[in-house]
Amino acid sequence: MNSVLDHLPLVTSSPEEPATIQTPGPPLSGIGLCMSGGGYRAMLFHLGALWRLNELGHLPRLDRISSVSGGSITAGLLGLKWSSLTFSLTGVADNFHDLIVEPIRNFGSKTVDLWAILGGIIGPGSIGDWVAKSYSRHLFSTSSLQDLPERPRFVINATNLQSGVLWRFSRPYMRDYRVGEVKAPTVKLAVAVAASSAFPPVLSPLKLQLDHGVFTPASGIDLQMEPYTTNIELTDGGVYDNLGLESVWKQTATVLISDAGGRMAAEPRPKHDWIRHSARVLSVIDNQVRSLRKRQVIDSFKQGLRKGTYWGIRTNIADYHLGTALNCPFEKTLLLANIATRLSRIKSVDQEKLINWGYAVSDAAMRRHVNPDLPMTADLPYPKPGIG
Repeated sequence: MNSVLDHLPLVTSSPEEPATIQTPGPPLSGIGLCMSGGGYRAMLFHLGALWRLNELGHLPRLDRISSVSGGSITAGLLGLKWSSLTFSLTGVADNFHDLIVEPIRNFGSKTVDLWAILGGIIGPGSIGDWVAKSYSRHLFSTSSLQDLPERPRFVINATNLQSGVLWRFSRPYMRDYRVGEVKAPTVKLAVAVAASSAFPPVLSPLKLQLDHGVFTPASGIDLQMEPYTTNIELTDGGVYDNLGLESVWKQTATVLISDAGGRMAAEPRPKHDWIRHSARVLSVIDNQVRSLRKRQVIDSFKQGLRKGTYWGIRTNIADYHLGTALNCPFEKTLLLANIATRLSRIKSVDQEKLINWGYAVSDAAMRRHVNPDLPMTADLPYPKPGIG
């Protein structure tokens, strides 16, 4: 059965494949995982979720992993190290901690955004260039998109400021449906992740310079021309789709969504000057679109129109009504959800709490909505700090 979302552009004004609005696609198969944005907070929360998915033997079952912003940092390292993970017959990688957990935790102890801003102001290159250099130095070295595995398909999402739609980085291609497609791109993995996490306004945009000739002829709908093909300006993938949903929804039958996104704070006295008032209005629009995506997805799950589950950093674990869920008091998890959306050092103990929370809530979601026969977990990865 096809979801209403198969016939809607997922709250966008320009669907990537317009024909699918009227015509249902073929039956879907496979499992997709979406990892949202949210800076280092998201990076660590998703790390905890991946930790539990590994224990449950679900990582090698994934067909597609889509990410934006902070989620792309974790996804990028997982993709880079995928071929080195040693999966057992039960699908558990016994070296997951060494290859994925430790490097991400080490990176989470470093501040990137502030130094990138200073470097972009007083040094050569843009702020985006400095972010990419940090990613390269600490996580990805000189690896390119061609170092990602063929399966699962890793899709790192950015937003094209010129065309107003998603720019997708992956091993077989990078594309913007309006601008066109570049097959087998050799863009550095660090650059792709930097584009995906170019949080506006301070870390945005990341400028990608290409040769017009690298595009597949006639692969763009209406913007396959210079400067759209030669001087691309990209910003955070979350500007267009903070769940990383579009790259998965039309491709897989089962969708797992890990959401560490922030929430717009209430403001009792909105500013009236045009700069701050305009910023507030844009925040309201952005918040509405994110909320609508989430509601559509969860409603689709409830109606049986799509298999899968959603877990979020602001979820109350009690809402899963799972008596064997790990103890995660809602008031404590909300404190973790309110950690700032930055690429800035997080204390070791707070890293452990974020990882624990991602681990616990993904465990509850998977055992409640995906497979009730999955084994229980005895404790959190870091029992001492717990959730707070």
